[in-house]
Amino acid sequence: MFKIRYLGTQNIISGAQTLLQSCFQESNSLQNWIEPPSTYMHTLDDSELFWRASFVPEIKEYPFKRSPKIAFMFLTRGPLPLAPLWERFFKGNEEFYTIYVHTMPSYRANFSTSSVFYQKQVPSQVVEWGMMSMCDAERRLLANALLDISNEWFVLLSEACIPLQRFSIIYHYISRSRFSFMGAFDEPGPYGRGRYDDKMLPEVNIDQWRKGSQWFEANRKLAVDIIKDLKYYPKFEQFCTPDCYVDEHYFPTMLTIESPYLLANRTLTYVDWSRGGAHPATFEKNDVTLEFFRKIQQHHTCVYNNQPTSVCFLFARKFAPNALDILLQNSAQFFGY
Repeated sequence: MFKIRYLGTQNIISGAQTLLQSCFQESNSLQNWIEPPSTYMHTLDDSELFWRASFVPEIKEYPFKRSPKIAFMFLTRGPLPLAPLWERFFKGNEEFYTIYVHTMPSYRANFSTSSVFYQKQVPSQVVEWGMMSMCDAERRLLANALLDISNEWFVLLSEACIPLQRFSIIYHYISRSRFSFMGAFDEPGPYGRGRYDDKMLPEVNIDQWRKGSQWFEANRKLAVDIIKDLKYYPKFEQFCTPDCYVDEHYFPTMLTIESPYLLANRTLTYVDWSRGGAHPATFEKNDVTLEFFRKIQQHHTCVYNNQPTSVCFLFARKFAPNALDILLQNSAQFFGY
């Protein structure tokens, strides 16, 4: 009444109509539901982020044109020294990938505006090797990537990873697979079952305990399963302490219990443990030869969609920064890009 008396009826009605129209249009627009976030930086804490990312449509058919993408998720301490090789790999395939980078919170990337890595950092927290904070970072990457409904497959990588095939081969290999690529095997002895703690009961018994590579590929269904988990997380956080190396056991064990039929039970990332020690071999520039990559790409046998194949690895690590120049000089010969 006060506003009508001093501002006039027309102004009040006009303002109300504008407000109602705006609200109606916003809630009635499908684009507002399917548009990915305009920026990766946000103020959500992990619980809020995981809750938001766990939304799953019950109707599987999309009522709009959707180009399924691979989310490439880089878990790093800071810089990406092999970024120029990845830039070459991604070039021309913008419709089929997204990129997410989790660094230490203090690190500020300085990529140019033309780089595929420009403004691809997600809100991060400190990560400690072998601790649950490593799995937290991986879940954080998955959750941020799940906010984009076009992302269908999720690949975890490090700053020392490189792609072994051109983009089209990797995209078809992952998109046509009926399984997700996560190692989950039952290993007897001190480095497998020996890390199990019976305090994990009743959620996890020793026959369900699995081990696998940290570097995985998961489809959207498994990605949601990982970030929404509240059942197994507390057990692994409390009873898979540093000597247990939780990042090797948490996801493989949980998914073996919940979705074993969706796992290929192998990784797509080649790693060399033959030199011994707590960490895999690091490949320097003198290691990088055509014969070296032929051994990785051709001298292995595995199963793909229940059929034998020699194409077992799509990525490899760990490559030192000094290997970049020779990788760039020979990428067409080594990898086809």
